[in-house]
Amino acid sequence: MARHALKKRSRKAGLPPGTLVHIGERKTDVIKAVVLDYDEQNCSESVLTDYAQCIALRGKPTVTWVDIEGVHDIEALERMGHCFGLHPLVVEDILNTDQRPKIEDYGEYLYIVLRMLTNGSESGEISSEQVSLILGENFVLSFQEGAKGDVFEPVRTRIRNSKGQIRKLGADYLAYSLIDAVVDNYFIILEKTGERVELLEETLISDPGPETLRLIHSLKREMVYLRKSVWPLREVVSGMQRRDSILIRESTGFYLRDVYDHTIQVIDTIETFRDMLSGMLDIYLSSISNRTNAVMKVLTVIATIFIPLTWLAGVYGMNFKNMPELSWQYGYPAVWLAMLAIAAGMVVYFKKKKWW
Repeated sequence: MARHALKKRSRKAGLPPGTLVHIGERKTDVIKAVVLDYDEQNCSESVLTDYAQCIALRGKPTVTWVDIEGVHDIEALERMGHCFGLHPLVVEDILNTDQRPKIEDYGEYLYIVLRMLTNGSESGEISSEQVSLILGENFVLSFQEGAKGDVFEPVRTRIRNSKGQIRKLGADYLAYSLIDAVVDNYFIILEKTGERVELLEETLISDPGPETLRLIHSLKREMVYLRKSVWPLREVVSGMQRRDSILIRESTGFYLRDVYDHTIQVIDTIETFRDMLSGMLDIYLSSISNRTNAVMKVLTVIATIFIPLTWLAGVYGMNFKNMPELSWQYGYPAVWLAMLAIAAGMVVYFKKKKWW
C-alpha cells in the first residue's frame, strides 16, 4: 500500500507547489455534490449542478453543508476552490488522497483531513478513504473519494429530522458531528477486528498451521495501517480544542473533548490488538518449535534404540569363517533374544527418565 502511494506521488516530482494532480484510485465515475442548507426552522436539500452556484451559498446566514463525492475531476474541484476561496495548496491536498490526518488554519477557514474506514469485504478486511473537511464561518465542505457508502448518513438524518442540537448550532458543530461519525465508526471496525483476533486465537491454540501465520501477518499489517490512520487524528482534535480560531466556539470545545476521549480509546484498543498479535506470533513460533522438537525427540529415541541392534547385526553380518557363534545351534535365536532384551531395556530406561 505504501509502495503504491509512493509510486503515484512520484508523478508530481519536479512540479511546482499547487499543481493539481489526482493521486489515488478513481472510486466513482461522476462527481456528485449534495447541498444541505438549514437553520433551526428550515432545511432544504438539493444536488449542485453548476459550481457557479457555490458563490451564492457563501453569503447565506444559514448553515450550508456541501458534500462532494469524487475527487478525480481536477477542473471541477478547481472551480469549487475558486467559489469558496480555497488556497491552491488545499485543493492540491484534496486531490492527494494519501494524506495523513491533519489540520491547517487558513484564517477564514480550517482544512481538516480524516481517514474514513469501512469493512470492504466479507473477510473483514479494512478499506480506507480520505475525507477532507473545510470549515468556514457558515459552511462546511466535505470531499470524499466516492467509495460506495459513507458514515455520514446519521448526521444527514439528524439534520433532516431536526433531531438533537445540530439544527440549533453552527457550522463548527456540524464539523464536529462529521468527525464524531468517523471516530464512532472506528469502534465498529475494531469490534469486527476483535472478533477476527479471537477466532484466530482459538485456531492458534487448537490447530496452528501456515494459514494461521498468514492471518497473523495480515492482521498485524492492518493494525499498523489503523494506527497510522488514527494516531494523527488525536493531534487534529486536540489542535481544534486549543486553536484560537473564531470559527470554533467555546461550546463546541466541550464536544471536541468527548471526541478526543473516544480517539484515545480507539488508539488504546489498537495498541492492545497489536500486543496480542505480537504475542500470538511468538506463541505460533513456539508451538511450531515445540512440535518439531517433539518429532525430533521421537525419532532420536527410535534411532538410539536401533543403534545397539545395528551394531549386533553388523558384527554377525561379517563374513569371517572362524566365528564361534556361526556354528552354534542356538546362535540365531540367541541373537534375537539379545536384541529384544536390549530394545526392551532401553525403552524401560527412557520411560523411567521421562524422555519418551
